[in-house]
This record gives sequence, C-alpha cells and structure tokens, in this order.
Amino acid sequence: MKVKNINFNLKDKGPLSRQVRTLGIYDFSDLFDYVACLPYGRNTNRSDLSLVLKEKKGTCSSKHAFLKAVAEEQGATAWKLVIGIYKMHPGNTPGIGNGLVQNGLEYIPEAHCYLKYGDQRFDLTRIDSDFSRIAEDVLVEEEIQASQVDTYKVSMHQQFIKNWVQESKLPQSFEEIWTIRESCIQSLSENEKS
Repeated sequence: MKVKNINFNLKDKGPLSRQVRTLGIYDFSDLFDYVACLPYGRNTNRSDLSLVLKEKKGTCSSKHAFLKAVAEEQGATAWKLVIGIYKMHPGNTPGIGNGLVQNGLEYIPEAHCYLKYGDQRFDLTRIDSDFSRIAEDVLVEEEIQASQVDTYKVSMHQQFIKNWVQESKLPQSFEEIWTIRESCIQSLSENEKS
C-alpha cells in the first residue's frame, strides 16, 4: 500500500523512528508496507509499541498505534489514530469462526483501530486488509492517542458492548458476549498462522 501523496522521510527523531531506521526503512510509505506484512498477533505488552518490530507481529491496535507514534515523532500530526466500533460478522471479518451463528448472533460490536488522514482511512492489520469491508458497518468512531490503545480502548469497547447487550435485550450476559468475542479473535489468530 503506497501513500506517495502523503509520504514523508523518516528522520532520526525519537526511539521508534530510530528502531525503524535500523531496519533500513527510511520513509513512511515503506513503513506502511512493512507493518502491513507483519503477522497478526497480540504483543506481550500492549503498552510497549516497540514490540511490534521486536516481536514482528501486532494487532490492529498495536500496529496502528505504532505508526501513529512514529508519525508523531516525525511531526506529522495530520495522521489520526481512530477506534471504530463496527458490526463484526463473517461477511466483513473472514476467519472469525462459527461462534456468532452458534450463539444466535448476527454480529458483535468490535473495536477496530486504523489510521485516518483527512477523509482517507488506512487499515494495515493484515496485508490484505481493506477498510471498505467494514465501512458500512461502522457504528461509531473516536480519535485516540497511541497511548490509549492499552487500557482505554478495552474499557471503551467493553462499555459499548454492555450498553448494546442491555439495549438489544440479548439473552446472553456481557461476560458471555465477551467470551464469544474472544473466541472469534482467537480464530482470527489461528487462521493467520495456518
């Protein structure tokens, strides 16, 4: 994925930018491509963004927060990190397994992080990620800081689901819905490895 019209050189500014440059990556477009090619997987510490490169993997949260943090180090403040809550279902998120169908659910609200530049949205979760797959299913968006992918994203997501369970009068509890959601995410990770 090339971002030539909004690309910039990566200068030796800040620890994450230095980490990137040691890999021989010197512009933001090449960093985009590199991060998109990294496998999907949770890092051992959500708050340490450097682990995206050290562990050579990441989730939507860690990958996009890492890119946002590098952009900030470079003074490229037009890049925004966004949480979008969308209706996750097999049609827009292939590989989540059969957990929704088995539990009588059409979808589960999922928190997804991505980057925004002007009105363009960039999803680098996987090499074949495409924001247009979920665009029509986005329920709400909120701009956040890179440091907020650790605890704020989780608490915001959980509160959204608690409200959804109550408003939708679902037979499942929040805890049951969260367990189903975790099963879907686990299936995504397993599909990435196979």
